[in-house]
Amino acid sequence: MKEIYLDHAATTRLDERVLQKMLPYFTETYGNANSQHAFGRAAQKAVDEARDKIATLIGAKPNEVYFTSGGTESDNWALRGTCNSLKNKGRHVIMTKIEHAAMLSTAKELEKDGFEFTFVGVDKEGFVDLEELEKAIRKDTILICCMYANNEIGTIEPIEEVVKIAKDHGVLCFTDAVQAMGAIDIDVKKLNVDMMSFSAHKFNGPKGVGALYIKTGVPVARLISGGHQERTRRGGTTNVPGVVGFAEALKLTKETLGKDVEYVRSLRDRFIQRVTAEIPFARLNGPKDGNKRLPNNADFSFEYIEGESILFSLDLAGIAVSSGSACSSGSLEPSHVLLAIGVPEETAHGSIRFTFGKENTVEEVDYTVEKLKETVQRLRSMSPLYEGKE
Repeated sequence: MKEIYLDHAATTRLDERVLQKMLPYFTETYGNANSQHAFGRAAQKAVDEARDKIATLIGAKPNEVYFTSGGTESDNWALRGTCNSLKNKGRHVIMTKIEHAAMLSTAKELEKDGFEFTFVGVDKEGFVDLEELEKAIRKDTILICCMYANNEIGTIEPIEEVVKIAKDHGVLCFTDAVQAMGAIDIDVKKLNVDMMSFSAHKFNGPKGVGALYIKTGVPVARLISGGHQERTRRGGTTNVPGVVGFAEALKLTKETLGKDVEYVRSLRDRFIQRVTAEIPFARLNGPKDGNKRLPNNADFSFEYIEGESILFSLDLAGIAVSSGSACSSGSLEPSHVLLAIGVPEETAHGSIRFTFGKENTVEEVDYTVEKLKETVQRLRSMSPLYEGKE
């Protein structure tokens, strides 16, 4: 049976070259980076070099890059840290309705602590309503949060305009770039954003390590108390092998970004074209302009059937896909992102996210389309909702 992986938005395969860079820091240079002896100094040197490399690749200063356990922690830190630091100045935060669960869940908890959130709408393709966002700003607004690119439908937000609005009103701006980093050439200095999160396992790096970019001078309270790691702002033993792998993965990704994006986009476009032409009642969610969505993303809603049934059927055929974001899979609730862009609830339940990678082939795309056609046809033949729709 074929094994085809089309869930690259959830995670990517670790690059063998990255693994080789990491291995010595498990078995040879295995000291704690905070220890003062030679083993510790060697580990700290590797961490410093990795931080320098990542900073250079994203246009930051090394002391503006803070290592975390991943995107979820980075998101939590940006939001909670800003709120705790600026709560005497204001308690109002603005974010889009389609933010990652790490942001929305944290917002709900912060509301219990007296913070107020305004959730800005998006249009039918997932683009933030900039006019609504600017009108939502108040005197007590301390932070605007807008993800760089959506993890479900792939919409690349007009983040430059969001940052400009925030700056014009003297408000801090944070962007979750977990999906964007590795797919878009990002320069934080040019973007002028105050904080940005990203995670290594989205671009062929190791799981369990991410980063939060915090511009110099931005007041963000610590999230994890403990030791003096990360310049006293994030306690916990440094994941030296992970950090080393993180830097190497980002370096390798940047080296071939243009070529890889072009190739992956060609696979995605072929898939979208075939599905749209060959499967009736298939709705493409997100931007129709392929340049305005992540190059690897194709999110479809298939009317009259359940997405979970499609997912399991494709899995039996050796094809790995997602029924939404990996962080929300298993939930019986329809996607908050799809509801926000106006997809009817019953249609949202029939949604599948296909995300391609540079390891995929044209043959895999065509095989997936054929199996998807068979699956949709079979499931609809058993659906009373589909009777008479042919």
